[in-house]
Amino acid sequence: MAVQLFLGGARAGKRDAVAERWPAARWQALAPGETLAEWAARVQFEGQGVPTVLYGVLPWLEAALERETNHDALRRQWQAELVALDARFAPAPLIIIGHEVGCGIVPMDRLERRLRDMNGWFNQDAAAIARRVWRVRHGLVMVLKG
Repeated sequence: MAVQLFLGGARAGKRDAVAERWPAARWQALAPGETLAEWAARVQFEGQGVPTVLYGVLPWLEAALERETNHDALRRQWQAELVALDARFAPAPLIIIGHEVGCGIVPMDRLERRLRDMNGWFNQDAAAIARRVWRVRHGLVMVLKG
């Protein structure tokens, strides 16, 4: 499996941890409004073995929740697309930078709660297919899987 998942809160050191491990990686933002399949289609391969970093998941999820009311369908779509990404990028690493939000705090706003739910499910689904999952907190990196 090609997928590596880095999880952590804002300014936890995820980007530094990824850059340290894969200094030659190409960084490609996931644009709000596009699917993972559309993201993969626009990413240009520079050759076999070049790592690619996918970032911008939280703003992407926020935009997806604004346009898609069937959240189960949205989740099924990204689950299938994650599997396809894993196959497409192999054997080169595809590094996904995910987000931890809230630290268990439940917001009053319904949409904010839904965003946190969807973010948690995305992280679970990405972790399920990832070869290795890393957690970054205060610049410290811990392997959770792999």
